[in-house]
Amino acid sequence: MPGGSIPLALLAVAETLRISAPTVIDAALGRLTREGCDHRLAEWSTRLLREAEIELDVHGDEHARTGETFVVMSNHQSNFDVPVLYRVFPGCMRMVAKTELYRIPLFGRAVRAAEMIEVDRADKERARQSILEAKQRLASGVNVWIAPEGTRSATGRLGPFKKGGFILALETGVKILPITIDGTRRVLAPHTMRLHKGQRVRVDFHAAIDPAPFGFERRDELVALVRSAIESALPRELRT
Repeated sequence: MPGGSIPLALLAVAETLRISAPTVIDAALGRLTREGCDHRLAEWSTRLLREAEIELDVHGDEHARTGETFVVMSNHQSNFDVPVLYRVFPGCMRMVAKTELYRIPLFGRAVRAAEMIEVDRADKERARQSILEAKQRLASGVNVWIAPEGTRSATGRLGPFKKGGFILALETGVKILPITIDGTRRVLAPHTMRLHKGQRVRVDFHAAIDPAPFGFERRDELVALVRSAIESALPRELRT
């Protein structure tokens, strides 16, 4: 998409740093709370969507309002998936984020303090530690959000799914909540800083899927079912 605003993208970066600094300070002083992080994430996502003039179209969010804790799985079109999902998800949620983000000065310290979960797929031991941390979050009532593609889609079509999130669901017995996000790639395309205002973004919450009937021996069927649910709400031209 031609055009777009680099200054607006820089504003998004500034907004992110604006909540990172007090989070790091509160953590250092021992006064950081989960509720405080939730409040900052809600304010941050609301401001970013307002500045980008995003028109949200949300369907099926009653599936997330059952009082259960979920392993949340969504497709990944853009870095703007993050504020969009934090704006619409009705509960406490922490995301699994790649280790490179934790190396960013200030921001990396903030996401770690806010209980986000670092994953380093190149290091098997650290990957196992990530699963353990995710289990701890789930046990404490925090929804854990994973993008099983592992990276942003260049076309909007679903990429291959990695298995880590499914192992987490199978080992904990926590239901998987599939979510489809479409339109964020038009707001902020991968590998660019140009942000396009006034886009329509649709978010579809699907019925939760219980991993228990599948077990590890039918894990591939579970992956296929979740993938099918997410893909079902994408525009026809983005389905396989």
